[in-house]
Amino acid sequence: RKNTKRVPSFRKLLRTSQIKLDNKLKNKQYKQKSAAKKYRKEQKKLREAVRDAISRKPFPLEERKKKQVAGKWEEKEEEDALPLDMMDEDDLKLMEDLAQKASFLTRDLSSNEPVHIKKRKHESVIEKYEKVPRRLQTEPEKELIHLLPIKDKTGIIPQAVEKPVPNVAQDEEEDTEDMEEAEDFNEEPLPILTPEEMAAQRRQKLQERKMHIAALASAILSEPDSNIKKLKELRAMLMEQDPNVAVIVRKLVMVSLMEIFKDIAPSYKIRPLTEAEKATKVKKETQKLREFEEGLVSQYKFYLENLEQTIKDWKQRKLKKSNVISLKAYKGLAEVAVKCLCELLVALPHFNFHNNIIVLIVPLMNDPSKMISELCVEAVKKLFKQDKLGYASLGVVKVISGLVRSRNYDVRPEVLKVFLHLRIKEVELQKDSEDIAPKKKFMTYKEKRKNLSRMQRKWKKAEEKLERELLEAEASESKEKKLKLHTETLNIVFVTYFRILKKAQKSPLLPAVLEGLAKFAHLINVEFFDDLLIVLHSLISSGDLSYREGLHCILSAFYILSGQGDVLNIDPMKFYTHLYKTLFSLHAGGSNEDMGIVLQCLDVMFAKRRKQVSQQRALAFLKRLSILALHVLPNSSVGILATNRVFMQTFPKMDLLLDNESQGSGVYLPELEEPEHCNAQNTALWELHLLQRHYHPTVQKFASHLIAGAPTEGSGALPLDLSQRSATELFETYCMKGMTFNPPVASVTPRRKDTFSQMDSFVDEELNKQLQQHISKTVAHKPLDFAKHLKESSLA
Repeated sequence: RKNTKRVPSFRKLLRTSQIKLDNKLKNKQYKQKSAAKKYRKEQKKLREAVRDAISRKPFPLEERKKKQVAGKWEEKEEEDALPLDMMDEDDLKLMEDLAQKASFLTRDLSSNEPVHIKKRKHESVIEKYEKVPRRLQTEPEKELIHLLPIKDKTGIIPQAVEKPVPNVAQDEEEDTEDMEEAEDFNEEPLPILTPEEMAAQRRQKLQERKMHIAALASAILSEPDSNIKKLKELRAMLMEQDPNVAVIVRKLVMVSLMEIFKDIAPSYKIRPLTEAEKATKVKKETQKLREFEEGLVSQYKFYLENLEQTIKDWKQRKLKKSNVISLKAYKGLAEVAVKCLCELLVALPHFNFHNNIIVLIVPLMNDPSKMISELCVEAVKKLFKQDKLGYASLGVVKVISGLVRSRNYDVRPEVLKVFLHLRIKEVELQKDSEDIAPKKKFMTYKEKRKNLSRMQRKWKKAEEKLERELLEAEASESKEKKLKLHTETLNIVFVTYFRILKKAQKSPLLPAVLEGLAKFAHLINVEFFDDLLIVLHSLISSGDLSYREGLHCILSAFYILSGQGDVLNIDPMKFYTHLYKTLFSLHAGGSNEDMGIVLQCLDVMFAKRRKQVSQQRALAFLKRLSILALHVLPNSSVGILATNRVFMQTFPKMDLLLDNESQGSGVYLPELEEPEHCNAQNTALWELHLLQRHYHPTVQKFASHLIAGAPTEGSGALPLDLSQRSATELFETYCMKGMTFNPPVASVTPRRKDTFSQMDSFVDEELNKQLQQHISKTVAHKPLDFAKHLKESSLA
């Protein structure tokens, strides 16, 4: 039959896409593989069937199940074995009778017993089978060694020799004799060392290992190209087997290798060579550089695998077979391994296997051991702070997001708090300023021809060529690439935050999420603003949040509204009311860290939204903050009074509270939770007079400044060091965490007390005598008779 399938023409091949051709090729290869696989499976089944048939024991024919097929197979076998017309009828009948008996199949033909011997009728089949003689293979099979064949006239004659079998009994006797001789030799007792001698021996071994490590490291650092093979020798010392010095030597080798890799690693990523590059001939210098790079990458990979295995063994509480190091010592080894990984994570973000180090370090941020967790968190923070391009930050953020999701949001809050150290905010600001500047354009040929002379055109051409070369040599990362990386990183961060807000609202991660939203809220897409504000308000109104978490909710909401949210027509009155209501819940003691968040909230709510805030609301907050300033520590009082100063300078008619006369109707209701309806205009800031007598001099200055109406000039104005700082800066400046008073108290020199004696005070001798006489006299106490004087006065 003629094949009707035609070969596609060249024009049709041009129309066919490359993807379709690739798919066809893949399908063809897959069918060939599946056919080969199917053939291998059939061959395997066939071999197993043959093996089972060989190993199966013979069994009597009487017990075998007869097949339900017509007895044609017997006839066929007989036809194959011997033609029927050559056999007599008696012989044929005899063969058929014998075929039905088990003895015919199981009989040993080599025995001398006649075939047609009469058997006892009562003998069972099993007894017949048991009486069959068996051969036992007592002698081992002799192995043959095939030699070269010999060729003569008749043909090729194969040659073989028996392989000599060793005498096992004789070998065992020789081994026992050797063991007895060794035992006799070892009977001499080893010298018993005292503890002092053992300590000295250990110090000596340790000193030898240290010198060896130092020699190898200095050789590698002096000439890395030629001594790269010594890295393997140094890395082999990570498997130190002497139990006396194993732990210390392994720690020293780990740290030494880490420092060596930090020094000799190049400032670029080494890629593997292609087959074409390996086949091409290169110079000796290039070949030497290739060998160095290949050796460096391989040894660096093995070193990282050793560190990873050390940490895994400690995690699994797994001892090696040699038992050189105890489980207790493994913890110290694991801590050193984690430190080395953290150093390499920060120092070599551009080098090979950096993503592998990230995958190792990020899960350890959630480790139960506080020391290891803090080490990893600090390393990731350093990496975020120094990462200018964004590749490493993107990799870490991806792994953290996957870790939080895989652990079902059951991780430490510190794992999410590292997002606050991302450098995205600074880069975004830098990008905006650079995009505003107009880019320099080169002149076209027509412009040059029209405006410049021939000589000027020549100079202009050379100048433009030089500028292009300078731009290429600058090799700065493109701003579009940076922006793309940072956008992808922020998307992953926000996806992690939104998942926790949606699925794990009662998780301990919520404060970190709210703090992160407050920092990056100005970069969120406008489409999510409505939903986010609804979620934040529901969290506040639920009452399940702590005081700080509620403050973070308020701060996040106002950061959203102060950025791109200006275009939205949303009144956040609920958030104002919540902050006004909870101001008196602020801790007034030493743990007043929440005051910094309160000051940030007030700055965003009033200073940056002055046009959207009513006068009644501003007056109510001003009065309540003045009351709060009486009860908190000095640094908090300074921050509150600095905020009040901003209120009085930003909003008009705030000096109403400096007057005793009330404005309008109503009475001030301090216990009311609605700032708009508490009639704050009918009260006065009498708290400022008490704050003028405060023991802190800065609080006194601010109180006097506010009583004078917060002037910017004149005698009542503040000094520059106080007026130019924000409320948050003043709060941190006058903090008393270190138990120090700021400003420091001036040392007072004690006054000299004038010493005097009795002789110096009384110079006159006459007066001294009279006093002595008066003192020496005994005074007689007489009863007082007041009635006598009364009688005398009445008679008179």
